[in-house]
Amino acid sequence: MHTRRGWMGMAAGAAVLGATGLKAQEYKFPNADIKLGIASYSFIKFDRAQAIQMAKELGIQYMNIKDHHLKLDSTPEQIDAAKKEFSDAGITLVGCGNVAFQTDDEADIRSKFEYAKRAGFPLIVCSPTPEILPKMEKYVKEYNIKIAIHNHGPEDKYFQTPQSVLKAVKEMDPRCGLCMDIGHTSRTGADIVESAAEAGPRLLDMHVKDLADPGNKDWKAARDSQVAVGEGKLPIGRLFEQLVKMGYKGSVNLEYEIHQTDPLPGMKISFAYMRGVLAGLEAARNA
Repeated sequence: MHTRRGWMGMAAGAAVLGATGLKAQEYKFPNADIKLGIASYSFIKFDRAQAIQMAKELGIQYMNIKDHHLKLDSTPEQIDAAKKEFSDAGITLVGCGNVAFQTDDEADIRSKFEYAKRAGFPLIVCSPTPEILPKMEKYVKEYNIKIAIHNHGPEDKYFQTPQSVLKAVKEMDPRCGLCMDIGHTSRTGADIVESAAEAGPRLLDMHVKDLADPGNKDWKAARDSQVAVGEGKLPIGRLFEQLVKMGYKGSVNLEYEIHQTDPLPGMKISFAYMRGVLAGLEAARNA
């Protein structure tokens, strides 16, 4: 189970399932409920209608929406229309983001929570400043919308690692937590499996990718080394095993940032691998 060959074997099994149309998206364990989804940044070169069509082709119904596909300054009517487009396509909106909270202005903060409420987003993946973060807690409580701070690696001025996020939210409402980007996390030298375990219930969302050069602190170099999930060096299998162990109930959203004009081939490989890992964990539990 713990060898790379073992994980790849499970991925191959998932590819067979995918070929027959049996594309699982949600994996339920005794204490965990893991949903495979898409960070819509993966479709940054495409409009909303195209993003929806590609998600359907991938057999994925869960999506975290980048503002490219639903502008933050959209009118209520525009938000309602977009929400209907996603709903009609069978897509469940698991959140939005990454949303910047860099302006110390209560009206700006409220407008973004209003946007999320209107769209039905249960969670905002965000990049706040340390000064603005405490003010956001009030709106988390008022709107009952979670916030998940996205760590952005060595270049991030405030939140480089999952640990820096956890330190900032440790005394806050439990709906304030972390969106762990495993690529950026690895570039800081932090272990993604240990970081997930450390986050525990504060891990509210994830951006998943794979890197051939995960230790490179330079983001351009690391990004250029991005590959389909399962083809790089990040310990995806052990990460999923940890998520099951800790009872994770959030989304695992693929953020595929390469081949932006033709992302589907690599995304299909990525989902086949992740489905295989999770199917293997399910099989092991039922054995």
